[in-house]
Amino acid sequence: MSSRQRHLAIAVCLLLAGVVVWLDKGSGGRRLRHAITRQWPRNDTEKYHRNSFKVTYIVDGDTLHIDIADGKYDHTRVRLLGIDTPETKQGKQQAMYYAAEATDFATQLALNKEVTVILDDKSPPRDKYNRLLAHLELKDGQTVNDLLVRNGFAYADLRFDNDRFDRYVALQNEAKRARKGLWKGVKKDQLPKWLQRERPDILDPPSGR
Repeated sequence: MSSRQRHLAIAVCLLLAGVVVWLDKGSGGRRLRHAITRQWPRNDTEKYHRNSFKVTYIVDGDTLHIDIADGKYDHTRVRLLGIDTPETKQGKQQAMYYAAEATDFATQLALNKEVTVILDDKSPPRDKYNRLLAHLELKDGQTVNDLLVRNGFAYADLRFDNDRFDRYVALQNEAKRARKGLWKGVKKDQLPKWLQRERPDILDPPSGR
């Protein structure tokens, strides 16, 4: 490798390092595990963003189907962005604490209702299972994501960045203080594993009291 090529390679490495540092600072110190590897596919933006659809099926508290075909499916699978509800029973895995209540609440909120899909500037539009990641707005202007967290049926998902990250954390804190939903009786070993890692102090009494 010539001296010129070495200098060029070093310059490229420094530039890439600078971009990584800038992105990290822009995240406010949060670990962003949704690697932004692509822009929104144009067809996803045009097909879903700010468009309204009917919810046809509730998988669990944070996953549902809307009535528009997607690839091999005659519906689109949507994963509610920015939140996480307790997992329902899957195979030998037992349902988590408050999973049934979260699913029932999501059903009351959204099943057979019209929702508007809101994609997000800070998150890819799809997850690793190719489900659409979105905030879903009801006709009254409230979002399904908000209401699940506000009423204690979901956790603010601290693993991945999104436009409403701080809002969901604030709503979670309010629900926790008011002991709403799962916050009334959840124990540490009933929390999602990721939350136990991210916030081992989540159930500690507020400081200063």
